[in-house]
Amino acid sequence: QLQLVESGGGLVQPGGSLTLSCAASGSIFGTLIMGWYRQAPGKQRELVAAITSGGSTTYLDSSRFTISRDNAKNTIYLQMNSLKPEDTAAYYCNARQRWVDSGNWGRGTQVTVSS
Repeated sequence: QLQLVESGGGLVQPGGSLTLSCAASGSIFGTLIMGWYRQAPGKQRELVAAITSGGSTTYLDSSRFTISRDNAKNTIYLQMNSLKPEDTAAYYCNARQRWVDSGNWGRGTQVTVSS
């Protein structure tokens, strides 16, 4: 069973930056589609960024977010810049073999953007 552990969340001021990390167990990490999702209270979970095994990326907002992966460390990262209060949410890591799969989820890390 693939396990995902997020870290790096916290409180940041508007306009600030934060980098999230997601460490995965297992030997198939390099073959997986890895993604970051977020869910704010009362809202549906939404895709923030994803990266395929080949390095192709998908973003909610490519001007502020950058996803990357280090297959040697079984880890993905989400660099978030120019953070806004509306970015406040629990951020979840997801790993799947195909886009149609639901995949595995981490427990999430809270990001709060507030002055």
